[in-house]
Amino acid sequence: MKLLYFDDFRLGVLRGDEVVDVSAEVQDIPHTGPGDLMNGLIEHFDNYRERLEAAAAAGPRISVADVRIRSPLPRPGNIDAMAVNYMEDGTLPAPAPINAFHKATNSVIGPGDDMVLPDIPASIFEGEAELGVVIGKRASWVSEAEAMDYVFGYVNFVDGSARGMPPDTNVFHQMKSRDTFAPIGPYLVTADEIDDPQKLQIQLWVNGDLMQNFNSDDMAHSIARCIEWLSSIHALDPGDIIASGTNHRGLNPFQDGDVVELEIEGMGRLTFNIRDDLKRTWARITRFEHAESGLEGRFTPQLTGKYAPDS
Repeated sequence: MKLLYFDDFRLGVLRGDEVVDVSAEVQDIPHTGPGDLMNGLIEHFDNYRERLEAAAAAGPRISVADVRIRSPLPRPGNIDAMAVNYMEDGTLPAPAPINAFHKATNSVIGPGDDMVLPDIPASIFEGEAELGVVIGKRASWVSEAEAMDYVFGYVNFVDGSARGMPPDTNVFHQMKSRDTFAPIGPYLVTADEIDDPQKLQIQLWVNGDLMQNFNSDDMAHSIARCIEWLSSIHALDPGDIIASGTNHRGLNPFQDGDVVELEIEGMGRLTFNIRDDLKRTWARITRFEHAESGLEGRFTPQLTGKYAPDS
């Protein structure tokens, strides 16, 4: 099943290129907003699946083109993002030690929204194409062998980053948890619709140009291993998201006016915009292209605008 929010956060089930409003079927779930409602539905989904399927089969259909799609997970309880969790197309000699960081849950935006680049002295702004893994039931000290039983579903996820912020010893929180830095959508796909989450093609375009193109089979630490490790640190609750990492070679500078699209097999296409009121610019090259050029530094340097080296 594909679940989504649309218009004023009406709950819908996607059927082809149409959506059926099933909001009436979940009003008995205690909630104060759409975030609580979706998290509650995930937790009690077994009690609602048949009702939702019946309502989706019988209810009137609306063209997706005629509605505004929202983030399907407007307020997850936790966003745990895996760090350096890909083998970079097999170019790394060994997996990096398993590691992760928290990302602010109120940084979530949805399809058609703006990722806003703030007025800060970041070296570069990037967005990482990632498979988002959504937890379906409370997970604490879960074994790797049982970990996939705790997965509710999957979603397109972009991990926005403001890199190069000083000082070097204080990076992840101010780099990753900026407002609007967690685009998610367009819908949440239940786990039964994905045959093998470790064999999914992940693609990201900027202004129509394919920039990231890799497969989830390149993960250094599998989804199951990530769940095992994370759940040994803190309990994972229904609706929590594990952002499973990215292949960094295709990362490229996001800048004002960009249209970014992320598509993972079976999960639709997430489209959002980049807004930078300072109109800063960088060369339109990937990290891999920058490294291959022999230029100094980890990232392509800022060319124009506030905080540029020669400004």
